[in-house]
Amino acid sequence: MRTSSVALLLGVCVLLLSALTVSAVSLTVSPNLQQFFTGASVSLTCEGQLGSDGWTVKRDTGSGTESCGAGGRGFGRLTGSSCLFDEFNPVSGVYWCEGEAGEKSEEVNITVSDKEVILEIPALPVRTGSDVTLRCKKKTGGTTAAYFYFSGRPVRPKTEKSITINVQQSDEGLYWCSTDEFGSSPQSFLRVRGPLPPTTTTTKNKTETTTTTTDTDVSCPPSPSVHLPPLKPFVIPVIAAVFSLVLVSLVLVLVRLLWKKHTVPNEAPSNDVTYSEVTSRESSNKMPVIQPEMVYSTLRTNTTAQ
Repeated sequence: MRTSSVALLLGVCVLLLSALTVSAVSLTVSPNLQQFFTGASVSLTCEGQLGSDGWTVKRDTGSGTESCGAGGRGFGRLTGSSCLFDEFNPVSGVYWCEGEAGEKSEEVNITVSDKEVILEIPALPVRTGSDVTLRCKKKTGGTTAAYFYFSGRPVRPKTEKSITINVQQSDEGLYWCSTDEFGSSPQSFLRVRGPLPPTTTTTKNKTETTTTTTDTDVSCPPSPSVHLPPLKPFVIPVIAAVFSLVLVSLVLVLVRLLWKKHTVPNEAPSNDVTYSEVTSRESSNKMPVIQPEMVYSTLRTNTTAQ
């Protein structure tokens, strides 16, 4: 019982310490597109509320994992927390941000095509209730009228240069465009997430709750409405060290209490038998024993002669 309690406590401590070192970092793509022509310029950046120190952009193209700016097995050019493809052609694959301890952000699929047309579709997830515009882009520049398909079915019965969708959860799936002159584009998966939580604004007279929705245009990545001031590099290790010290102290106190609780012997009733000497004395005032007297009598029989 003592060993299992201490092990459980130490496990909780490890989880808490691990949570301190993980920040919510996400991979952003600029421009916010999934499909690119060969030779396009793309920027991939790791962004988070606690900064992006120690995070690296990585990818898997089917032949193993590569790191941005890592030389022979690397790709792109690393500039701060961003990976640039301004001098190196991007390659189709799965891209993500990874921390020094192995933490990973959400993955982003990027497709590089030599086809005549590609579909302009967001690389990042879109929120329900937002508007998303899809276009069929030509390799020679500009857009062209096309049929737009969703999960194997045409979205519209006629060709259009672009379509705008008010996104719902049911709109998540594979999309592509097709033209009679330039053929079809690759397929890409549109990811849909729930709506943003409502924001509360307080005034002198009343408190109003409003829900903010953002219209997503694939031509540029969405920008958050509120920017948290970045923390200085030396502040993060100090905060982590303070929290770690507090947690370790708490764990040591709890372990000591549990140890004392289980090591103090329980008071059990004693099985010892106490013997005492009992002296029996015969009383001097003895009562005489009265013997019953026996009376003998003689029975005489007189016989009278007749």
